[in-house]
Amino acid sequence: LFHRRADIAQGLLTGNIRRGAEFKLTHYRVWHYFEFGAFADDSPRRNDLGPHALRRAGALHRHEFTPARTFIIGDTPHDIECGKVIGARTIAVATGRHPVAELARHAPDAVFPDFADTAALLRVIDD
Repeated sequence: LFHRRADIAQGLLTGNIRRGAEFKLTHYRVWHYFEFGAFADDSPRRNDLGPHALRRAGALHRHEFTPARTFIIGDTPHDIECGKVIGARTIAVATGRHPVAELARHAPDAVFPDFADTAALLRVIDD
């Protein structure tokens, strides 16, 4: 969805080490969608990974990436917290083991049951 848009850089922030993340996401044929990332190799604390990802995005695209123009999209309360720590906007999706109501209690900027309604997701991002 986002890889078709020149105005969006798509990165990965994960508690996995880089090699493990690459292995998993290559298996599901999605690794190639991520231009940059921050991994457990960078810090064992997920909340420390945001600045690493922003720095890598900036180096790759040769301009500054600010938290205010960044979205952290995830399916856990930890993902929401990780985004809030750096001042990014957060989008939660209940495709994992955390239901919509639980994710909503952590006050993301938006929460979805899934991403079937891509138009709604894009409205949040483009707003």
